[in-house]
Amino acid sequence: MSHADHSLAVRLLLNIGHGLDHMFLLIFAAAVAVIASDFGFKSWEDLMPYGVGAFILFGLGSIPSGRLGDLWGRRRMMVVFFIGIGVSTLLVALTQNAWQLAIALTLVGAFASIYHPVGIPLLVQKSANPGLTIGVNGLAGNFGVALAAMATGFLIKWIGWRAAFAVPALVSIVCGIWFAYICPAETEAPAKRKATAKVKLTPAMLARVLAVMTVSAATGSILFNLSTNGNGQLMTERFQGVIEDPALLGILLAVIYTVASLMQVVVGKLLDHFAIKPIFLGIVLLQIPLLLLASYAQGWWLFAALLGVMVFIFGAVPFVDVMIVRYVDDRSRSRVAGIRLAVSLGISSFAVWLLGPAVKGVGFEVLLWVMAGCAACTAIVVLFLPSEKTGQEVVA
Repeated sequence: MSHADHSLAVRLLLNIGHGLDHMFLLIFAAAVAVIASDFGFKSWEDLMPYGVGAFILFGLGSIPSGRLGDLWGRRRMMVVFFIGIGVSTLLVALTQNAWQLAIALTLVGAFASIYHPVGIPLLVQKSANPGLTIGVNGLAGNFGVALAAMATGFLIKWIGWRAAFAVPALVSIVCGIWFAYICPAETEAPAKRKATAKVKLTPAMLARVLAVMTVSAATGSILFNLSTNGNGQLMTERFQGVIEDPALLGILLAVIYTVASLMQVVVGKLLDHFAIKPIFLGIVLLQIPLLLLASYAQGWWLFAALLGVMVFIFGAVPFVDVMIVRYVDDRSRSRVAGIRLAVSLGISSFAVWLLGPAVKGVGFEVLLWVMAGCAACTAIVVLFLPSEKTGQEVVA
């Protein structure tokens, strides 16, 4: 199945799937304070570690998900994704204590692991403009992040925290049924197709690219997970005396995520025309001063600093997927993406586990300094990317 064979409805559902994937992983972070109170915990920090299973499985599950995508079929795996994540999120809404919650969230993470190694390669197969396609897909994913912040706030306010899980779960199940109906069956599994790598590298250079891809994805995922899981509580703390309505704070956070998401389209468009290395390096370097500014900012100054931080954290997201499209043959993209995700998300899942205890122990100020250090590590790793040919030009 080529990119040209995807109808507009199929492409729309694949992008909606990315949004739902990120949304489901962040509903818990947006609702954690209310759930903690309901389950008898003294503070949200004490309940936060129970969500780590979702992020561990989100990473580790990428290996079997990617393998099944290449060898069994990406369309089939996407049907499993939509319906499986919907049903498991409904189970979260039915939980009665912290350990039931932890088990149900871990199941959500297992199904969430399907999207990135399967949905994105399915979307970009033989795409003429993979950078732009990935940028738009990233925009959709981060709309899911924004929606998690806003929709969860309103559903909790109007109905309760259980509805914040149940409503999007039903939407996902409907999307899965629709996707199964409109997406044509694949004639053969991706692993059996002809080679399609865009840039040919020696085995040694490819190994170097894969190492840079994995390490930069790990540090980038740490920043992404710490920020998207912690921003809600950070704004609650720093906006005290300015705005204290959770729904209104959710809207402000959604505005930050929506504006920042547009950066992915810009970056994706640039990557269709220019080399990866200089753009990636510039974006990562800009994260550092903004994270340091956010560590001290209060009220509306924090809003401005967080907007800048998230613009460049979201802006860094398309790079690894574009590297996979540029350097890796489509026959094995899901497996390569799966292994890369397992390593990077496995590492960054511990960041989610440590978030509550870290904030309780040292506060957001120190945490943001640590995040700036992670951005510096990413910048160092990106320097090791090899030169590549873009059009007729060799760009270092």
